[in-house]
Amino acid sequence: MNITEKRNKNSTHIDECETKDILKIINQEDQTVPKVLDDEKILNTMTKLINEIVKSFQKNGHLIYVGAGTSGRLGILDASECVPTFGVKPTMIQGLIAGGNKALTIPVEGAEDSLTQASMDLQKINLNKNDIVIGIAASGHTPYAISALNYANDIGCTTGSISCNPDSEISKYADFPIEAVVGPEVVTGSTRMKSGTVQKLILNMISTTAMIRLGKTYSNLMVDLQPTNHKLVDRAIRIISEAAGISYELAEKYFQESKKQPKVAILMVLCKLNRGEAEKKLRETKGRIADNIK
Repeated sequence: MNITEKRNKNSTHIDECETKDILKIINQEDQTVPKVLDDEKILNTMTKLINEIVKSFQKNGHLIYVGAGTSGRLGILDASECVPTFGVKPTMIQGLIAGGNKALTIPVEGAEDSLTQASMDLQKINLNKNDIVIGIAASGHTPYAISALNYANDIGCTTGSISCNPDSEISKYADFPIEAVVGPEVVTGSTRMKSGTVQKLILNMISTTAMIRLGKTYSNLMVDLQPTNHKLVDRAIRIISEAAGISYELAEKYFQESKKQPKVAILMVLCKLNRGEAEKKLRETKGRIADNIK
């Protein structure tokens, strides 16, 4: 059942509406999207998938998102934002899009219909059985994404999928299929809208939850962020101040003494350690501050 291509009865006269009324229709439809993820089946599947992702990361595995068009762009967006937010290497979470990086801004004709390109793209990044591959396809039948899962299954990877149609084709190729059915789009078939929104929510949930499980946060503070500009340096210092309960000025001192490592600085304060001792403690607890504060 291809719900993503059906007409939305709530927007059939949208072309006759004034600007404000168009906005209201779009907003009303968007408000239905997050509720879809309250479904126990979806949450249970995501839980199992994320637990496998955490296990993969603990074995130096990688998470690979694969998709075409909007789906591919969203995968690349989520992967790239994990680098500054959680201080991970760019290879830890990667996004592949049909047609390559050119397709990020310019549609590449026929790329999503290829049955061979995805396997070649995965071979280029040396995909192995410790990795996780998630195929993203709003329609659920994008050949590029399906063939990626097919290849990943062949070499023994754990696989997941994200689609927006029930009983979608891609689900058949995934160990952990997620079907988030958000209904027909305001503009028929424009899956960059509600489908894109729910895909972004799911990707946020997957990567963020996995990072939290790996100790990339202390409480709800992003203690592994990379302070690569003035804004992020300020944020890092404020995080140290908040987590350790000290002044901004003292937090800045520890930030410098820790060689600009917020997590190390926090442990230095809370456990009264020097930088070397704090780094050692974090290595012993696999980077989890909370395991040192007991």
